[in-house]
Amino acid sequence: MAFKNRFQLSGLALTALWLTACGPITPAQNGQTAASNPPVAEQRPYVVESPHGNRQDPYYWLRDDSRTDPEMLAYLEAENAYYDSYRADYAELTAQVEQEIIGRIKQDDSSVPYQKGDYLYSVKYEAGKEYPIHVRTDKDGNDQLMLDVNVLAEGQSYMNVGNLEVSPNQNLMAYMVDNTGRRQYELRIRNLETGEDYAQTLTGLSPAIAWAKDNKTVFVIENDPQTLLSTRVMKYRIGEPAESAELVYEETDNTFYMWVNNTTDGEYIQINLDQTVSTEVHVLDADSPDGEFQVLAPRERDFQYSADHLDDRWIIRTDLNAPNFQIMTVAHSDIGDKSKWTPLIEHRNDVFIQDFTVFTNYLAINERSDGLRRIRIVPWENADQAQFIASDEEAYVTVFERNVQQNTDVLRYTYSSLTTPSTVYAYNMATGEQELLKQTEVPNFDASLYETARTWATANDGTKIPVSLLYKKGFKQDGSAPLYQYAYGSYGSSSDPYFRSTIFSLVDRGFVYAIAHIRGGQEMGRQWYEDGKLLKKINTFTDYIDVTEHLVAEKYAHPDKVFGMGGSAGGLLMGAVANMAPEHYRGLVAHVPFVDVVTTMLDESIPLTTNEFDEWGNPKNQPYYDYMLSYSPYDQVKKQDYPAMLVTTGLHDSQVQYFEPAKWVAKLRTHKTDANPLMYKTIMTAGHGGSSGRFARMKEIAEEYAFILDLVQD
Repeated sequence: MAFKNRFQLSGLALTALWLTACGPITPAQNGQTAASNPPVAEQRPYVVESPHGNRQDPYYWLRDDSRTDPEMLAYLEAENAYYDSYRADYAELTAQVEQEIIGRIKQDDSSVPYQKGDYLYSVKYEAGKEYPIHVRTDKDGNDQLMLDVNVLAEGQSYMNVGNLEVSPNQNLMAYMVDNTGRRQYELRIRNLETGEDYAQTLTGLSPAIAWAKDNKTVFVIENDPQTLLSTRVMKYRIGEPAESAELVYEETDNTFYMWVNNTTDGEYIQINLDQTVSTEVHVLDADSPDGEFQVLAPRERDFQYSADHLDDRWIIRTDLNAPNFQIMTVAHSDIGDKSKWTPLIEHRNDVFIQDFTVFTNYLAINERSDGLRRIRIVPWENADQAQFIASDEEAYVTVFERNVQQNTDVLRYTYSSLTTPSTVYAYNMATGEQELLKQTEVPNFDASLYETARTWATANDGTKIPVSLLYKKGFKQDGSAPLYQYAYGSYGSSSDPYFRSTIFSLVDRGFVYAIAHIRGGQEMGRQWYEDGKLLKKINTFTDYIDVTEHLVAEKYAHPDKVFGMGGSAGGLLMGAVANMAPEHYRGLVAHVPFVDVVTTMLDESIPLTTNEFDEWGNPKNQPYYDYMLSYSPYDQVKKQDYPAMLVTTGLHDSQVQYFEPAKWVAKLRTHKTDANPLMYKTIMTAGHGGSSGRFARMKEIAEEYAFILDLVQD
């Protein structure tokens, strides 16, 4: 959802850009300004080779890894100008929606402080400012400014602080800065006693940070400059030259992601290596930064785990003989051999263990059952006395807040639903009492005006798909309402029914908001994910279509007023749906869409490719090649009518490269047989997440909603 600053080009100026990008204007464009006609990219012969046959890709020239080619840039600018010309007709509507959305943000706000050592740490926002301000408060109630990201952002077109960690003695702060949107971070170290940053730094990093107890050594991850994959763990001593950083671990299997962190008790540093179906964790005593890492359990295919440390033992979440995961434990002296692991919380077929947090006297489990995410509290001394944190709502989400102290009976968690703003509670695990710490204040919002519900759609193979719904009270289920349907459906990432303040600009105008919990996520357990990936990926797309048909049949929506939205892998979903069932949708919005599946997965120089062979398949293997080709949105574009479409990307996106949607849109322009609008927007100064400021993001959402609302009014 990324857009460049608004601008208009005259017909003459746009024609000049167009000639640079794509050659002469076709006869059909004579007598009209280029802004009134969509750009049509030049086709240039190019062969994509593979072991299973070659394919022609006439728009491959739009790929430029340096992002400097003038013809490519001119084409993107021409598309931007065409979109600007189109949306000028409803600029007043966009401004109105933007004002509504920003009006639901409490501009001067702060997070609930959490205690760590001698300080309370929190994040604040000030009215009119885009970025957070990190502060801490001492025992006497005195606030100290740690980092004002608004100051960092001055003179920058993009700014993101990807991580921030304070040293054990709380005198130093390590933080990671990205000012391009490429997710390549620079390590900075700030002396919190003086407020000054050290001159020496490291660049080309992931945002992960782990501190040793000596308060002068940090462990970070260096990325490969070509693939951008996290490959090397570096040990760096504060204040020393960058070239003094020491390699302590290098991953040679490029299918693994990497992360470093401290355990909750601060006693150990962890290197977490994670692949779709395999995990390996290395641990090091934080008192001995020059020591050797030990492997908690060697990697094996189809074996995953994560771990935290408590009282000289490791608490482990694992799928060892447990598809929905179980909780196990092992003494630190026995690490390296998983046969020494003993069960704590056994596997259940109807409960998926999502996460856990350890305390001295309790284990808190965040689990999924019946598609909902809830919290179970288990006393170490008596697991039979487990208790749940209850809810009165039909669809909701409970997740752990930041719990940094183990020696406490108080768990902090966040509760949210489609009608309940994010609410932080302190739950006493000994007494069952809970204290409301904060509910996010949402101006111009009245929860009593809205209702939520759940329904179940039947997929084409008989599977029941849960759907979360939000609509305004008084909604008539008579088939007249417009529908905004969202889903993701990949990587086991679940689309939970969180509160989303922006959506009320649609709901207040009569829309039904639906979250389709389709296969490929993990809402219904691990098998839900397994049934929506690799050679079962088609289920993700057909589930989404089946949900649409269900909502129309049950009269939640008018058949000619259905709109879909998805981003990244959800953008792949939008692309597949556009090819498979275009007649069901008035419009589709695809943000940073992964749409050129086969070509991308054949190219191991592209970030994320090798890591994801177990998600999509390796196209060097013929069955996977053929299967991916059968649904790849770019390859399956055909001569047919398509819905109205808005496609967005960021020039510096490192997750889904800008040229995937660029090529897809170019091909759609030459194949679509309808007169529906096809709009493509590239933000030239951002990456996968769009603009970095909080208000800039709201403007982008307003543009999306206005695109949809304008179509409803047609």
